[in-house]
Amino acid sequence: MKDSQKITHAMSRLSLHEHVYLSLVAIFIGILAGYGALIFRYVIKLAQYGFYQNTNDVLTFHSAMPLWLKIVLPAAGGLIVGPLIYFGAREAKGHGVPEVMEAVALKGGIIRSRVALVKILASGISIGSGGSVGREGPIVQIGASIGSTLAQILRAPTFRQRTFVGCGAAAGIAATFNAPIAGALFAAEIILSDFGIATFSPVVLSSVTATAISRHYLGDFPAFIIPAYEVVSLWEFLFYPVLGVVAGLVAVLFTVTLYKFEDGFEALKFPEYLKPALGGLLLGVMLIKLPYVFGVGYGAINLSLKNQLPALILLSLVFVKILATSVTIGSGGSGGIFAPSLFIGAMTGGFFGWGVNTLFPQITADPGAYALVAMGAVVAGTTHAPITAILIIFEMTATYKIILPLMFACIISTLIATSIKGGSIYTIKLSRRGVELSQGWEQSILQTIKVRDIMHDHVVTVPESTLLGEVIESLKTKDVSYLHVVNENNELTGVISFRDIRSALQEETLKNLVIARDVATMDIVTIHPSDSILLALREMGSRGISHLPVVREDDGKKLVGTVSQRDVMAAYDRAILKREIEEI
Repeated sequence: MKDSQKITHAMSRLSLHEHVYLSLVAIFIGILAGYGALIFRYVIKLAQYGFYQNTNDVLTFHSAMPLWLKIVLPAAGGLIVGPLIYFGAREAKGHGVPEVMEAVALKGGIIRSRVALVKILASGISIGSGGSVGREGPIVQIGASIGSTLAQILRAPTFRQRTFVGCGAAAGIAATFNAPIAGALFAAEIILSDFGIATFSPVVLSSVTATAISRHYLGDFPAFIIPAYEVVSLWEFLFYPVLGVVAGLVAVLFTVTLYKFEDGFEALKFPEYLKPALGGLLLGVMLIKLPYVFGVGYGAINLSLKNQLPALILLSLVFVKILATSVTIGSGGSGGIFAPSLFIGAMTGGFFGWGVNTLFPQITADPGAYALVAMGAVVAGTTHAPITAILIIFEMTATYKIILPLMFACIISTLIATSIKGGSIYTIKLSRRGVELSQGWEQSILQTIKVRDIMHDHVVTVPESTLLGEVIESLKTKDVSYLHVVNENNELTGVISFRDIRSALQEETLKNLVIARDVATMDIVTIHPSDSILLALREMGSRGISHLPVVREDDGKKLVGTVSQRDVMAAYDRAILKREIEEI
């Protein structure tokens, strides 16, 4: 009995030490990510000063700029960003959050340490030169890279590495937006998809620590200073659900347009590292007439919240911002989509609010109230993360009175967006790479293991001209379920299984008349060594077979190995067992 009590006491002490260790590491990640967010802000300001000799909002000095500079400077920024990403770290291209999600789900939280530095420089230059993108995507990737690097230095197990990546992401969001609750929820809801106490507690610690650092240097005030808003009448609750529908549709439009532009730039026969310069050139043309879409765009958002933009400008900025962001990111620039989503939402809500306030002035609030609600609703529609959207608007504005309409609109926007597009603006990018995070962690395991890791390179082949009798003898003596038929060039042309020859076994005369080519299945499915075993399993399931030939990447006829359903399931079982052991 005493020995049992000693063991229990030792285990509880070990658990306590583990919690203390995790807490200390989480706080340290929060400190590093907090300073990373500050450095990133200063890099943006430095870049903007380098290009424009001014660090104020572009709306204050844009009219005094020569026309040619408005076009050339964003292109010059792209000319720097393109080679920096192409030769430095290609993961820094785009908005960054999908890359972090992929690293967490498929790579055990491993992110190259150089990504943080390249992302700071590339996104800072992109935003500072006028790129119509936000700060949140870069800072998520920067913070996540810090967390991953520290985890690798500490040789943390895989499940802890993922947690530390989440800590870095949460700290980055919290420090950037002065929003510790939203930062923690962003990491839990979007990055980790895990609200378990063992994961969530360190994430919260990092988020709070980074926010404290940010407030020490930048002050404790909301990101947007807005007038006092309130629900004027209960009748307004009829309008906010409609606004949620509109926001959901706009969110889908933004998502679709963004990836259409990515495809368009991808198809251009043009050096990849020069495409951001072309995107900057196109953006510069837009900035001539509508400088509101410059950079992060908080100045224009504040104007919308204060009802200081005409209705026609509000409506036009919805579509121009979608185009400007799609051009910047689609061409290969670096920056986030969170701030553009806020911008698009503010303009959508501002125009909607102008419409209902014009029609029903006695029972509706000022248009700025609808702009505020739509900011959250469009974010919810693009990210499919309504909880994060609701709380980040609440923390960024420090106003509670609008929370009920905000919740209404965010949930409805998410429902509309998810019913039209299966994936969020983050997960669609991964789906296009064949990564389906929505299927759960178990299937993510199957995506991480490659065919080359489990295939057998000893393959039994027979020439097409082999007599049936010899084929039968080979199946007996070689102790294999399948024979691979090859032509005179040693190229795979078919597969023979016992099922293919069963009907001919009783006909002795056929053994010297029929050859391998006559009984082989010629319509064969093959797979490459670099494919995932998830793809292999799907191909086997769709064809009702238990084996696939593996062929060379550069030559689909050259056989290099085989993989069976038994091999796939054994690899899966080993991976599951390894994860369970790590979490003990």
